[in-house]
Amino acid sequence: MVTVILLPVKDPERSKQRLAGLLSAGERTRLVWAMLEDVCAAVRGCRFADRVVVVARDPDVAAYAAGNGWEVLRESEQVSESRSVDWASSLLEEQGVAAVLRLPADIPLVQARDLDALLDPAARAPAAVLVPSQDGLGTNALLRSPPLVFPSRFGADSLQSHLQEARLRGLQVAVRTMPRLALDLDLASDLARFVSLGKGTATQALLQGLRVADRLAGMNRGAHAGS
Repeated sequence: MVTVILLPVKDPERSKQRLAGLLSAGERTRLVWAMLEDVCAAVRGCRFADRVVVVARDPDVAAYAAGNGWEVLRESEQVSESRSVDWASSLLEEQGVAAVLRLPADIPLVQARDLDALLDPAARAPAAVLVPSQDGLGTNALLRSPPLVFPSRFGADSLQSHLQEARLRGLQVAVRTMPRLALDLDLASDLARFVSLGKGTATQALLQGLRVADRLAGMNRGAHAGS
């Protein structure tokens, strides 16, 4: 049974717009690359993935993935996360892939053992496994077997949307709380939480170099002064 880790990567220059009040455009691009480096380090250490596939439009991301020896599916345009994931999943299902684990590229705390826990054939019975985001609303990892057993619904309240899609089809679904996968870095509050947790990651090294903790403290002081 072939199992694939699927990494959809949004163009770095267009990513993390919600951090514009804290980081410049160039700094946000550097953050995307640092997070991708951390996620890919975990993927490289995973024992139970037969293949790794990266979906990307950006040529530098494609080259980075190829440099890891991974397959690349090049997009001509990026419409949405769901469309990218389902387009790739459809191609993989046509190739006979049995299961696809979609991972986001902005969860720098993830470790290889987390991925092994999700993909271990001895422990994986449900047709779908969902890992919620830290607020319990989003879907930070999605394992489907077969790859398109139900459509992706990434976006607001995606966890409930994915559960509904699965239940409509009578599928066995597991929801697994995994703290390292739950923390994606979208907001300043996410960075504040990450700073004390990300020891040894490329992402933390970047944030330290940018003195993000000092910037966050300054933002907090400004907010208190204005209240």
